[in-house]
Amino acid sequence: MTEHPTSFDRPSTGADPTDPRGALLRTPVPPRASGSALPAQGSAGQTPPAAGEDSPGAFEHSQPGAEQAAEPDTHRPRPTSEGVPAQPDGGQPGGAPPGDTPSAGLIAGEVSAGAGQAGLVRPDSGAPAGAPDPGRRDAPPEPDRRTGQPTAPGRPTPMRRDGDRLRFVGAATRRIARGMDLDEIVMGLCRATVPTFADAILVYLREPLPVGDERPTGPLVLRLRRTDRIPAERDTEGGFTPAPQPEPSELETVGAELCEVRPGSALAEVLRGVRPVFTDTPAARAALPELLGEERDFALPDGRRAILAPLRGRRRVIGAALFLRGPERIAFEADDLLVAAQLATHSALGIDKAVLYGREAYIADELQRTMLPENLPRCTGVRLASRYLPAAETARVGGDWYDAIPLPGSRVALVVGDVMGHSMTSAAIMGQLRTTAQTLAGLDLPPQEVLHHLDEQAQRLGTDRMATCLYAVYDPVAHRITVANAGHPPPVLLHLGGHAEVLRVPAGAPIGVGGVDFEAVELDAPAGATLLLYTDGLVESRLRDVWTGIEQLRERLAATAQLTGPDHPPPLEALCDEVLDMLGPGDRDDDIALLAARFDGIAPSDVSYWFLDPEDAAPGKARRLARRALARWGMEDLTDAVELLVSEVVTNAVRYASKPVTLRLLRTDVLRCEVGDDVPQLPRLRQARATDEGGRGLYLVNRLARRWGATRLSTGKVVWFELNRG
Repeated sequence: MTEHPTSFDRPSTGADPTDPRGALLRTPVPPRASGSALPAQGSAGQTPPAAGEDSPGAFEHSQPGAEQAAEPDTHRPRPTSEGVPAQPDGGQPGGAPPGDTPSAGLIAGEVSAGAGQAGLVRPDSGAPAGAPDPGRRDAPPEPDRRTGQPTAPGRPTPMRRDGDRLRFVGAATRRIARGMDLDEIVMGLCRATVPTFADAILVYLREPLPVGDERPTGPLVLRLRRTDRIPAERDTEGGFTPAPQPEPSELETVGAELCEVRPGSALAEVLRGVRPVFTDTPAARAALPELLGEERDFALPDGRRAILAPLRGRRRVIGAALFLRGPERIAFEADDLLVAAQLATHSALGIDKAVLYGREAYIADELQRTMLPENLPRCTGVRLASRYLPAAETARVGGDWYDAIPLPGSRVALVVGDVMGHSMTSAAIMGQLRTTAQTLAGLDLPPQEVLHHLDEQAQRLGTDRMATCLYAVYDPVAHRITVANAGHPPPVLLHLGGHAEVLRVPAGAPIGVGGVDFEAVELDAPAGATLLLYTDGLVESRLRDVWTGIEQLRERLAATAQLTGPDHPPPLEALCDEVLDMLGPGDRDDDIALLAARFDGIAPSDVSYWFLDPEDAAPGKARRLARRALARWGMEDLTDAVELLVSEVVTNAVRYASKPVTLRLLRTDVLRCEVGDDVPQLPRLRQARATDEGGRGLYLVNRLARRWGATRLSTGKVVWFELNRG
């Protein structure tokens, strides 16, 4: 409470401002006499009871000393009582006489609640004559000032002291501050306010909310974000019973969904003033129809029963909150404006931070979708599955990545890497290395050469840009896999029979060290086997070293394979989930990237391969060979289209080739044809003119084939096309 002077910031005469009992000792209290109606305060060595942070209502209404013995406090002087004025209007709530300070009005309400028939005060205690002494344990409970009904023992009562307001503001702001996103902060404001401070609350927020230093464009539009009110059923000692409501509450009809704040209007002036105001003022009363909707039949109780509090963030007003009290409850007091100001300030700043956090989370999600493959490609002879888990929800993307890149000859490159750290900088470096790896894979370089160029790229990015990477190329026709490693954990191969094997590949140095040669090894990749590539976050943590984790991974894979039997490999998606389930509660110290590849391969009977000399007779020979292969496979319905397309592609190849041309047909779920030569220039699709004699070959391929492409190799290029099987 630093912005405005408050009644509880001014110590009373004889009260020590540094006393640990805080605001409770700063409230002017008449001296306790025999039979006094005021509860006794605790001794100097005692601390008023406080409730937990998670339940603001538990101590917002607390009355320290109500259960203590009625004996005078001799440990510190008390201000001499000069008489506490009784409430006018028969002691009705909110009836403090004009000119009294808010604190004096509160005390008057405490000592004379329920007195008001005669309006007399006992001279010895300041309590109305005939009023029961609340300090006595046999005294009947005080009535609830909001409902007028007696309060059961141990039940919360409305705020009566400035100390109650302090404790309420502290608990409410802590509850608001716990929210991370926009909905949690608004919900925290509503639940901390109703029913302790108000019977209902309406929270309006700007639409759209500005982010950071952005200057909003267009008119100021407020949308009703949330509204809370006291439910129709209240919790009582005997359970949930309906509260007596003979007719709909006035608070039920309040609130429009959307309103536009017109420049120069009464609502615009109230929002520009920033400070909360009572709605009985002329300016606020004129602003309510604009906020709540002029066409709606709304009614607010008379008097100070509503507070309109603008919500101002770091730069501008971002909304408004309307606190309401029903006619059966005491009206708001002057000090309640300070409470509303604190609630509005903390809520607005929290909303500003939540919007900024939401923007950062959106950027992180977009970065992750950009850096990592959205969908894995469908490659011939191999099935793929992947998983990615960030180190924490607040850092949704890091330096780990995986990739699967189709290569010429129906091969596929499998890549997994890990950049040091898991920050936004690591993610940016990871994106550059992943793009470089894709470019190098498109050149069909050997795995060890790919790692060598990645190492050079990392050194160009900076001296401390370190990463590990494993690059493997799978050939489904040869049933072989070539692996090169740069300081990465070794892959695990799960065989069809259930045996899990950690592949022996050279460890190599991490990318970015420089001046290190990388070595590649070629291994068997039998059909039905599953290769698992992963980052060290899966197998290494504070609780275990990397080799212990690798052994646990191998055992988990073998145990999972036993569940499906020796002849059926486990499903890939379920296998990835089982692998991630091996992580314990304390095992998530780093990002995790996981790539699983199931090797189906291509049977030799589904492959036809020929070499053709670069001569004029090569196209005719290619047509005859393709016709025989299709007849052997029972695919005669594709003969005409295949002969035409093979003839055009082979003709274009032998025109410039100096070495034999390769022709290969593969039968999988589609029919794939590949023609390779030693010329690195890629063919280009163009529209031939009517007078041109050539230039229509690729046009025919583009019209008849399911899809087609051309890939540059280190020894030339490959042009391929696919046709759907009939």
